[in-house]
Amino acid sequence: MSAGRSAPTLRPLRRTPRRSPLRQLGKGVLVALLLAFTLFPVYWMLNSSLDAQAGHTSSFWPAEPTLDHYWFVLTEGGFGTFLRNSLLVALGTVLISSALALLASVAVARFRFRMRTQVLMLVLIVQMVPLEALVIPLFVQVRDLQLLETLTGLVVVYVALALPFGIWMLRGFVAAVPVELEEAAYLDGASWGRMFWSVLLPLVAPGLVATSIFSFITAWNEFIFAMTMLGGATESYTVAIGLRSFFGVHSNDWGAIMAASTIITVPVMIFFILVQRRLASGLTAGAVKE
Repeated sequence: MSAGRSAPTLRPLRRTPRRSPLRQLGKGVLVALLLAFTLFPVYWMLNSSLDAQAGHTSSFWPAEPTLDHYWFVLTEGGFGTFLRNSLLVALGTVLISSALALLASVAVARFRFRMRTQVLMLVLIVQMVPLEALVIPLFVQVRDLQLLETLTGLVVVYVALALPFGIWMLRGFVAAVPVELEEAAYLDGASWGRMFWSVLLPLVAPGLVATSIFSFITAWNEFIFAMTMLGGATESYTVAIGLRSFFGVHSNDWGAIMAASTIITVPVMIFFILVQRRLASGLTAGAVKE
């Protein structure tokens, strides 16, 4: 070692702070309380739907467990028809709004045209408008299209409500995809359609799933527009309107209400389970050439 070069200075290792058992216990208790606070309404809904004395007695476990409430809701309550209608409306809304939002997001993210920025601002402004303010304008448009009291008219309304959010979200996913990937596909001889299907679509799939979940939940749970557009067409009622039929003027059938609420929750959970893997998939999924 030369005389002009000093020896390296050894720095002491930083000691990892010890975690207090009392602090860890406090965190665990807090998480347990939050979890109980979140899950208790779901448990009470299930408990009441299985309780033969629902609405008359309150207990943490049904004294007389029964499935009569579910049988009544699905047969005499006509909830099977409401479920079918809601599934048709929700799936139609998801398919149409996702396809239109994806194509529109590709247009605003990849193509250059006049008033492109203004279009994005209009999409953002539409999301700021309260939904209640759109009831009468959309009602007039659906009436002029002669689609009142039809499921098709309701799908049109829900697609219009879901499009601004879908375009704004997917536009960010499309803009995040490197243009070099698309150029490489073109150099390999791929057409625009082939590039879109094999490169761009897999990369924006997580965003497409997120918008699909939003569209599905919106169409499944929405009440005001459904009640306004369907009016007296009871054969076209969705589950949100059908649930109202179990509420009486002077009393409510809480067993049927909770059973119907449980049935309404199941399709949303199934839909989320089917698509949740895509939410966690990486943006490099489409960049790997098989």
